[in-house]
Amino acid sequence: MNIRQFTKFASVLAIVALIVGLSAYNPIGQFAVAAPPEDVAKEIPIGVVIAQTGPFASPYGLSMLNGFELARKEMNNSGILGNTKITFVVEDDQSVSAVEAVKKLIHQDGVPAIVGFAISTQLEEVIPIAQENSVIIVSSVSSAPGLSARGDFIFRSGLNSGVLNPAAVKATHEKYGYKRAATIYHHRDTYSTRSDEAFRAALVESGVEIVATQIYAGDETDFSAQLTRIMKSNPDVLFISALGSHIPPILIQARALMPGIRVVVPELTSIEVEAAGDAAEGAVTAIGWLSTSNTPMNQAFVETYIRTYAEEPSAWAAQSHAAFHILAVATARAQSVNANAIRDALANITDFDTVLGKFSFDPNGEAVYDPIVLTVENGNFVVFE
Repeated sequence: MNIRQFTKFASVLAIVALIVGLSAYNPIGQFAVAAPPEDVAKEIPIGVVIAQTGPFASPYGLSMLNGFELARKEMNNSGILGNTKITFVVEDDQSVSAVEAVKKLIHQDGVPAIVGFAISTQLEEVIPIAQENSVIIVSSVSSAPGLSARGDFIFRSGLNSGVLNPAAVKATHEKYGYKRAATIYHHRDTYSTRSDEAFRAALVESGVEIVATQIYAGDETDFSAQLTRIMKSNPDVLFISALGSHIPPILIQARALMPGIRVVVPELTSIEVEAAGDAAEGAVTAIGWLSTSNTPMNQAFVETYIRTYAEEPSAWAAQSHAAFHILAVATARAQSVNANAIRDALANITDFDTVLGKFSFDPNGEAVYDPIVLTVENGNFVVFE
């Protein structure tokens, strides 16, 4: 079924869904839902593109899928879409490329929307395809600045590096008063490159001298050459922009060469902290979600996630839960599964309660909510004071 066939029969979907409040663990609020007509589509297929295999399956892909699936079940049980249920068509990008997965979901499965996309380089590749075919993409994890601005069908639930990195620079500079900074980044990865650009712009604005910038490419494990050059420039602080698997060895090798250097790593995860061991101690990070946030919705999400999956959720699971929650509510508000109508409803999401807090989209489809700056103490994340 192609997208035109799907939208033709599914556009008869009429849903009256008005959000009138939020209860402690009604994750979608209270809805007044009209019974759909008998000829309405009984299922809405939504595409999911994540890494189920390869190096990005953990920590990204599998926890993202858990977050999506938990939100899908909640939305289906809520009655927000009447008797219509949302189903998933899951495609494994194999930690390589999302292009073929997106083409299949559009041309064979006829989905109006696709969620997923942890890696900014992969998202960047599929934006033209989504735009050409008028299919919505909601990326829950990718965070290279500027990607959503490339198309009006592109939205993101995670904060981008243009928001996170300046927050980390501002907080650490105010506390530590450093004057000399160095950066290292993966120059063939979109996220890492844009993250480094965001760091350097924030450092310049804060009046900090950037004494060294080093690059690497591919799946390197030995960063000693780059870090030795950085050491010789005598920086006070090191800013690391890298994919998850590269962060622990960079931390370990940086601490070995420069034991007293302060380190800032955006979107650091507990998996990377555990892998880096003592080298992660004192590292500062900026992220959009904290499991200990005391909002009723977040507390209930964490409890339900642990009960369902027997592990604590990651930020990627939380951002994915919020992404699908928002997409489902936008579908209800649109009273249609026509991608243009859902896109317009998404664009009008403002001050919406999610596990991430009050959530809005800016005019470019980027997430708007408060970043959180954390530091590692005794192997755990605590709020950076």
